[in-house]
Amino acid sequence: MGTARFIFAGAAAVTMLASSAFADDMTGMVTRIDRLNNTISIQQMQKGTVGGSGGGAGALQQYKAKDAAMLDAVHAGDRVTYTATNTDGSGTLTKLQKQ
Repeated sequence: MGTARFIFAGAAAVTMLASSAFADDMTGMVTRIDRLNNTISIQQMQKGTVGGSGGGAGALQQYKAKDAAMLDAVHAGDRVTYTATNTDGSGTLTKLQKQ
């Protein structure tokens, strides 16, 4: 019984940490825009230069745009700052700004 509670508490903590990762402004490069489905793919860029030269690419993420007009200002290859939320296992862009 105690082990099960520990496992569930750990899973809840990991879920909260993972969803809070989407709360901060992130930077990345637009790799694909699908205006028909209102989605965008962004290659997340690493922030800071802890222990390395920096500038490396992170994970490729696909997001649904909160508003279709957000996608009109950017094109594939643009560097952007963005904010996203994680709802029902899929990311939704709440802010998108071309750098």
